[in-house]
Amino acid sequence: MVGVDAMTPMPALRPWIADVTLMRPDTPLPVVHPPDATTALVYRRTGPHSGDLHVVGPRSRATCHPGKKLPMAIRVRLRPGAARSVFDVPVSELRDRAVALTELWGARAARLQHQLNELPRTDTVLREIEGALLECLHDDPDPRNALLREAVESLSSTSERITELARRLSVSERHLRDLFTDRVGLAPKRFARVQRVRAVLAGAGSARWAGLAATTGYYDQSHMAADFHALVGVTPAAFRAGHLPTVTPCDT
Repeated sequence: MVGVDAMTPMPALRPWIADVTLMRPDTPLPVVHPPDATTALVYRRTGPHSGDLHVVGPRSRATCHPGKKLPMAIRVRLRPGAARSVFDVPVSELRDRAVALTELWGARAARLQHQLNELPRTDTVLREIEGALLECLHDDPDPRNALLREAVESLSSTSERITELARRLSVSERHLRDLFTDRVGLAPKRFARVQRVRAVLAGAGSARWAGLAATTGYYDQSHMAADFHALVGVTPAAFRAGHLPTVTPCDT
């Protein structure tokens, strides 16, 4: 597994950033990336004055890759809905992909990458990344943003059906699906499944399976196990026992 240390983002960015982590992929052990509804900007230092920036789109299912030894790797996970403003492409185009930032930002990304490669400390690297993000993120009065935030909150914390959610928000299911696909990268039903599976992962260490199934919105334990296996590649019990999904080569 990869070592992870939390870093603190600047206050001005906290409405748009889920978390910032310093990843320590310093062992040859496989690295498991669980399903994730967020889009992340990742900087990897590969040598004394070399490194790269990649955008990792939302993952509709877990992946498992061979471990890599890197001097530094900083990951900034954007809250669902924020990536559209930052990268100016439908987030569905990034789903289940890792894309070089230069493909999206061109020369601007190349300049930022060069600047980061010359910085000696993780905190100064993070501040430079945050400065670039601040240029893209700002309060937007578009009413669709408020609608999306409420929908994301509901599907992340309740078992509300998509039909009921759309009716409560006074929009069609199609409008809700199009909004999620464009700005989150996952359709609402897939988003809700990913959030439930992540809740199971968070509680898998100690909780009883039947109780965990109930608290995470599943019909029963077998429903939870089947959904978890579909998105992670192994059952919850197998994952807790240390069995990992099939290892595949990393594309970056």
